[in-house]
Amino acid sequence: MNEIRLIEVKQDIHADNEALANELRQRLRKEQTFLLNLMSSPGAGKTTTILSTISALGDDLRVGVIEADIDSMVDAEKVAAQGISTIQLRTGGFCHLDASMVKRGLEGLDLDNLDAVIIENVGNLVCPAEFDTGAIKNAMILSVPEGDDKPLKYPLMFSVCDVLLVNKIDYLEFADFDLAALRQRALRLNPTLQIFEISAKTGAGIEAWADWFRREAGAFLSS
Repeated sequence: MNEIRLIEVKQDIHADNEALANELRQRLRKEQTFLLNLMSSPGAGKTTTILSTISALGDDLRVGVIEADIDSMVDAEKVAAQGISTIQLRTGGFCHLDASMVKRGLEGLDLDNLDAVIIENVGNLVCPAEFDTGAIKNAMILSVPEGDDKPLKYPLMFSVCDVLLVNKIDYLEFADFDLAALRQRALRLNPTLQIFEISAKTGAGIEAWADWFRREAGAFLSS
């Protein structure tokens, strides 16, 4: 019997992507563009949070958006309707973005007239956590209706993020959701994780989150 050769394709893919992501970060530093990768499950409120965040930032930062979806352009149309510079990435079945996809998205934006770009990654708590997009910072949204047990089920997502936005806190009185338990579980995985409780719908907590964004972008742009 001939010996079967095993090729670790996933390992090669990740290595190539990591190299490209690092190149992209160097380019972003040269071009003075702060890039945030925002991840969550479908329906957690990414688009509404992005719109609320940009509104709260006001004239402090010029922000563009890269929208990723498997097929539709619904979210991109919603963002563009607010006068925000927007690019749609249609992944055609891929459940995540990688650095090469983000690079193409950035090439479609006028970075000379933007200080920051927010990526709305594909709705998924698994695949997006595995792929470095080249972003300067990673953030995730967990909505109250999803439950407080998600750090136990999707530990990698909570581990790779700099920020956790607990969205839809206006729903807390109707849900069996333990904020203290969520914090304990998330911080056990990632002790430096910044946690903000928000309602993108009502605006509660958005200012504190926008302040974090403003500080981090400002520090990057002045470095």
